[in-house]
Amino acid sequence: MNVIELQQTLPQVFASRTDIESDVWLKDVRLERGKTYLVEANSGTGKSSLCSYIFGYRKDYQGTILFDGEDISRFNVNRWVDIRKHHFALLWQELRLFPELTSMENVLIKNKMTSHQTTAQIDEWFERLGIADKKDAKIGRMSFGQQQRVAMIRTLCQPFDFVFVDEPISHLDDTNSAIMADILTTEAHKQGAGIIVTSIGKHMQIHYDQVLKL
Repeated sequence: MNVIELQQTLPQVFASRTDIESDVWLKDVRLERGKTYLVEANSGTGKSSLCSYIFGYRKDYQGTILFDGEDISRFNVNRWVDIRKHHFALLWQELRLFPELTSMENVLIKNKMTSHQTTAQIDEWFERLGIADKKDAKIGRMSFGQQQRVAMIRTLCQPFDFVFVDEPISHLDDTNSAIMADILTTEAHKQGAGIIVTSIGKHMQIHYDQVLKL
């Protein structure tokens, strides 16, 4: 997949508003593979909703979303399964990890489905992100910042044309934020993928081809 287009898209809950000032909502937006985008937003402006719309988890919007010129509203379940397995990776703001599993189990549950990363690569990421000693720790007993790092590793355990990271460093210090940004950009570069970062304040310090105000 090479291009995501949003054409006059708007959450239905905002339909009656006349004060929308946005670079995304009610605009024609083009996101290209290989480029990096920052979506800056205030709370309540639909940042996480945007991710859900593009991923096909929610359809409560007006306007049109296209993937390589195809209207996603026409996609069936099998098409979405293929897209989420091979074309899109997503780090949710709320992470969606399994608290009863260890951090490594949370990563491997995905990597065993995709066989995308080697054990050595996963171990290296745990080491670089300062959580090598947490591989066998239950996620539910780890801090949110530690969980964010685990969730990033899991996100990268699949092939993708675009990777979406929703407030990925909200609970990280500057050092770990920089390491995570380097891991993300390096992996995306390997795959020639596009990166979409969302933020309500603190964001990854990487080069952005375009900054969009939501």
